[in-house]
This record gives sequence, structure tokens and C-alpha cells, in this order.
Amino acid sequence: MPKKTKLIKSEKPIKESIKTSKKYTFYQAIGRRKEATARIRLYIIQEGEIVLKNKAIKKGDILVNYRSIEDYFPGEVYKKSYLEPFRTTNTYGRFAVSALLEGGGLSGQLGAFIHGVSRALEKVDKDKYRLILKKKGFLTRDSRAKERRKAGFAQKARAKKQSPKR
Repeated sequence: MPKKTKLIKSEKPIKESIKTSKKYTFYQAIGRRKEATARIRLYIIQEGEIVLKNKAIKKGDILVNYRSIEDYFPGEVYKKSYLEPFRTTNTYGRFAVSALLEGGGLSGQLGAFIHGVSRALEKVDKDKYRLILKKKGFLTRDSRAKERRKAGFAQKARAKKQSPKR
């Protein structure tokens, strides 16, 4: 019988949630919904603007895949949804936001964006914003996803094959 050894946990310093790139200070988080993933950065800008991939953004601006969010998610219905985490925490216009969205459709990407922004806002001030965002349900990952297709069934996940009448 092999001898049991005790594992000793090494004490590593806990990573700080605020990050600093070469030029900018930002909070970073990842949001997910269906097949979509959103990588969100909330930039802290004192004055002026920052440049990301030849796009200048200032406080209050939101870039999605290096495009304006109004171009990426057009319409008032989308606008109300993606601004909701900022409105509930009273942080609208306080940060410059950049998001990289991948996978899924427009609805899934919007859900991933909202989830990611909420998680990033939570990192800004956990004591102040966590309870507010949790109560609204923004921090909860919506686990509903497309069900896989089963062998022996028709073309969809639960559709049965048609049986002949005679």
C-alpha cells in the first residue's frame, strides 16, 4: 500500500482585481450566456480619452468589438437592457467600457455583455454593488443552453421520428 503524504498548500498572494496595462487602469470580467462569451474591461479615466485599436474612447463610451455599442446593438430595447447594470448601481458615465464578444447570436451576446459588466462592477466595489446586482439577478449565470441532439430521434433534441400509418 502506498504511503499517504500530506499536501501542503503554498501561500500565494491573492491577485488584486484591479489591473494595470502599459497605459491604462481597468477592471476586467468575463460574462457568459448560451454560446456567447463577453470579455469586459471598465477603464478608469481621470481626464481625456484612451485609444484602443485606433478608436478613441472617453468616460461614458462603450465599445463592443471596437465598434460603438449603438451600432452593435441597435434600438431602444437593446439600449435599455445593456444600460441596466449601470443604472441600478448609479455608475453610468463613470467608466469607459470595452467589450469583446464571441460566439452565439445577438440575444446571447447581449446577455453575456450584461453578465460581464455586472461582474466587473462588482469588482469595483464589492460591498456597495454586490447586493444590488445580485438582487436584480445580473450576477447569476443563466445556465439555459441549447439541448444536444440525441441519436435515434428526428432532427431536433426531443422531436420523435414520424411513424408510418399503415
